[in-house]
Amino acid sequence: MRDWAAEAQKVSSLDPAWIQKARQRLKEQTRPEGSLGVLERLLERLAAIQKKEKPSVARKRILIFAADHGVTEEGVSLYPREVTKAMVLNFLNGGATINALARHVGAEVAVVDIGVNADFEPDPRLIHAKAGRGTRNMTQEAAMTEAEFDSAMTVGWNLAERAKADGVELLGLGEMGIGNTTAASGVIAALLKCSVESVTGRGTGLNDSQLAHKVEVIKNAHALHQKSFFGPLSILRCVGGYELAAMTGAILAAAKLSLPIVVDGWIVSASALAAIQLNSNILDYLFFAHQSEERGHRYLFETLELQPVLNLSMRLGEGSGAALAMSILEAAVCVYNEVATFTEAGVAKRER
Repeated sequence: MRDWAAEAQKVSSLDPAWIQKARQRLKEQTRPEGSLGVLERLLERLAAIQKKEKPSVARKRILIFAADHGVTEEGVSLYPREVTKAMVLNFLNGGATINALARHVGAEVAVVDIGVNADFEPDPRLIHAKAGRGTRNMTQEAAMTEAEFDSAMTVGWNLAERAKADGVELLGLGEMGIGNTTAASGVIAALLKCSVESVTGRGTGLNDSQLAHKVEVIKNAHALHQKSFFGPLSILRCVGGYELAAMTGAILAAAKLSLPIVVDGWIVSASALAAIQLNSNILDYLFFAHQSEERGHRYLFETLELQPVLNLSMRLGEGSGAALAMSILEAAVCVYNEVATFTEAGVAKRER
């Protein structure tokens, strides 16, 4: 098995010289200083990650990791797990929301079967990479064996490496899996050492009693595995999912390779938090797309003192928020690269 904690430690913080260089260009452009607000901080990081005078995010790819969850046996979702397979086919046929948004922003979509409890015909549009046929029920045993966990992490790592080799300049992460808001809430509550109630939401639309049951299920899983929670990786293995592990692996590899990563919503945030807790430098390479309607998402951002690119009251997943945020980031890069400085435009600067 790979030493994932050691791999995480290989990610360096951004070079402050590149951040300062980007800050200086933004300061000298023909508009009031600081007038682009948060976009300017995003641009500084993009330039520092890519180490380019003029960054580029023209080649964009969104990886959608699909998997099923054994915890659905506990009745934590309104939808049966068969929906996971149906949505994978929808992605492949181009009929899902993420397909429409990806076409709009010019992003490639790559769909990965990392753990769907169903069979798919050979299809060049689908990356067949099962680590298992759905995780185990986390209330009865660990969601993944060590071998399955390592396999899922490796798939994510390899796909990030492939993206870099293909010339991808901006990598988005998305997911699909009935029951995965339960897994994500379980992971985040354990990682932050906070109450399960504070980070568990309604998922696909649970009512109050169903939400209370979902909270109780996660608490039962925590009670079972508490003595096995030795750190982010063991938490992911015990109460996470194949897609969560794969996305964590992808984040580790992308950060190591200086490939900017767009984190979609609540589920992907769980993977991102695990990676950040392995090495805080990884946060420099992450762009959180949006704050979802899951109640814990705001709590997470406040805890990490982060501001997402967007806040549109979305709760879809699939990488939909990542696609929209990519559009904003690409627009910002256009401004950074194309807007003249006061000197270039021959415009007098504001008097001090």
